[in-house]
Amino acid sequence: MKVSSLKLIDYRNYEKLELAFNDNLNIFIGCNAQGKTNILEAVYYAAAGSSFRSNTDSELVRWNSSGGSISLGFQRLGVENQLDFRFYKDKRRTISYNGRKISVRELIGAVNVVLFAPDDLLLIKGAPAGRRRFLDMEISQASPAYYHELVRYNRLLQQRNSLLKEIRERRAKRDMLDYWNPQLAESAAKITRKRLEAVKKLNMLANLMQKRISGNEENLSIAYQIKGCEGEEIAENLKIWYNSMLTRLGEEDIYRGITSVGPHRDDIAVSVNGINLRSFGSQGQQRTGVLSMKLSELEFIRSETGEYPILLLDDVMSELDAGRRQQLLSFIDREGIQTLITATDEAYFSHQGMEKYFRVKAGSVTDVSRV
Repeated sequence: MKVSSLKLIDYRNYEKLELAFNDNLNIFIGCNAQGKTNILEAVYYAAAGSSFRSNTDSELVRWNSSGGSISLGFQRLGVENQLDFRFYKDKRRTISYNGRKISVRELIGAVNVVLFAPDDLLLIKGAPAGRRRFLDMEISQASPAYYHELVRYNRLLQQRNSLLKEIRERRAKRDMLDYWNPQLAESAAKITRKRLEAVKKLNMLANLMQKRISGNEENLSIAYQIKGCEGEEIAENLKIWYNSMLTRLGEEDIYRGITSVGPHRDDIAVSVNGINLRSFGSQGQQRTGVLSMKLSELEFIRSETGEYPILLLDDVMSELDAGRRQQLLSFIDREGIQTLITATDEAYFSHQGMEKYFRVKAGSVTDVSRV
């Protein structure tokens, strides 16, 4: 998978921008707050249907405009495709795929990306929600059916939580849970089963990356933790187990007004040489662990789709030491992964023989590629 072109109109600080990308490395150099990350954000938006920096499309529109657009040209399995997004400050956006209007549900999986940003360094030591998002984004790109099930689960979860509050306030009968519990249990089982399969593969891939980065000194282990299954064997029939747990915890859920068991409460445990990385790992080990997980995400998507995704590296070179930078760039170069990188200093790449450089300043991008 390769991104061939990007066109932005009234997007963030760009009045108009047209870029053609190299098949390998594309490096955007400039000071902070000049518009480098906006370019990566636009590519990510085209893949995910949302920004990794904002919750509303109106914030993407240039300050003195009523609407903006993103047009992304890309190759998938050698076939040229086009995605067009038009968004506004006062009405809903539109999405077109090769000229046909589509929904976000149809968009997921069209373009696959892996984003590595400074906030991702909190992936291990941050809250469980970040690790669940990491896993969900990875699986959704490889399996649009999983994304659709995730949307269904979240809708069912919201409806059950609303009912719990109504029961607590005596505005609904408790036996109405008997209608929602089996539906939520069925959806939860599908999601958890897919997550377990993905983590099994991710565990193997991330460990290989960890060994490579650490010079065979560290073994990385990733395990999926089901809320309520601590210290127990994972149930063979997850649907029955979830339905049983939802029934058993019914009174507690009513009192709290939230559903206390399900994929929305699960977590991922990461350890190095048997030591919990979140609780006892050094900062260097945690950063190596995050890097290994991100590189394994690339391999996971390739194994599921047949192509590497596009790699977006947003200002992470300054966060990694020289050794980890070298490992990352060597891996990208060796595997031929198309990568878009932002940085404030081109010295990070001086010995890599990079082909495509862009200079970014105040919403203007100049191609200053080295020959």
